[in-house]
Amino acid sequence: MTKAKATDFDWPNIGFNYHDLPYSFHAEFKDGHWDEGHLTEDSTITMSEAANVLHYGQEAFEGLKAYRRKDGGVNLFRPDMNAKRMHKSAERLLMEPFPEDRFVQAVKEVVKANQDFVPPYGSGATLYVRPFLIGTGEVIGVHPANQFQFHILVTPVGPYYKGGMQPTAYVTSPYDRAAHGGTGQSKVSGNYASSLLPGSIAHEEGFSDVVYLDPRLHENIEELGGANFFGITKDGKFKTPKSPSILPSITKKSLLKLASDFGMEPEETTISIYDLDQFSEAGAMGTAAVISPVGSITHNGNKHVFYSETKVGPYTQKLYDRLSGIQDGDIKGPDGWQVDVPLD
Repeated sequence: MTKAKATDFDWPNIGFNYHDLPYSFHAEFKDGHWDEGHLTEDSTITMSEAANVLHYGQEAFEGLKAYRRKDGGVNLFRPDMNAKRMHKSAERLLMEPFPEDRFVQAVKEVVKANQDFVPPYGSGATLYVRPFLIGTGEVIGVHPANQFQFHILVTPVGPYYKGGMQPTAYVTSPYDRAAHGGTGQSKVSGNYASSLLPGSIAHEEGFSDVVYLDPRLHENIEELGGANFFGITKDGKFKTPKSPSILPSITKKSLLKLASDFGMEPEETTISIYDLDQFSEAGAMGTAAVISPVGSITHNGNKHVFYSETKVGPYTQKLYDRLSGIQDGDIKGPDGWQVDVPLD
């Protein structure tokens, strides 16, 4: 594959796709320790045909973004939280975690090396950063690998949902994203493999994405296909599902704090699919999605419309403006939320 050039991109219309940039970061664990790791121009990975990841899915990953500031600098948004979450995901799959301090430093290194590909301020595009950890040790029986690779790729992206900040339609699914007591709290590949079919069905039916319900009762909202869910009650309170089988979103944790600052009395709680009438607004939230308004949810053929199918609600817009303002460096965020990437 030919390496991308910064001049190749029409930033406002870039889409959410992979592009082979000049540099990635790569490190390996074997003989009981991680090597130093290094930047590489090689965007391919070599492993044995018996590598654990190919047969038993021993893989965890993260997603974060680098944002171009108005002054030309570059911000990361709470990368320490991604490092902590990957550590927990690795432990859940009996993988050797990549050290958290080295995780953040490696992210800075690969973003700096590809700094020409961090989209311009105000373009609506960002540099997406995808760290991942895979089991490469050779196994045939079902047991953990003893060798691992840690890799970081980066690629410039536009909005995850084509509508961006335009409300879109969702539909509930009879499929489960993750089992109760399973790996739902971890960011691992198996959770996403199981979502491919229901997501495809939803798209074919004209919906933006899927709403997953709890795996035991199929009554309470868990997550959306590519993001966490939130609702704004008619009296302006911020609510988001609480469950042992959903991913602890960094964006969600950030919005719980911002909603509290706005006096919206944020709460993580059980949200029944039959209680949508309590909400005047709803949205999707995540690193890729940022905040995307949910215009409607259809369940068992019954369609519930929130604020509007064409306009963004005032609370959703206020939260988006504050969050994106912090990420872009226009607004000072809480301590540790904005991490500068030193450039040349």
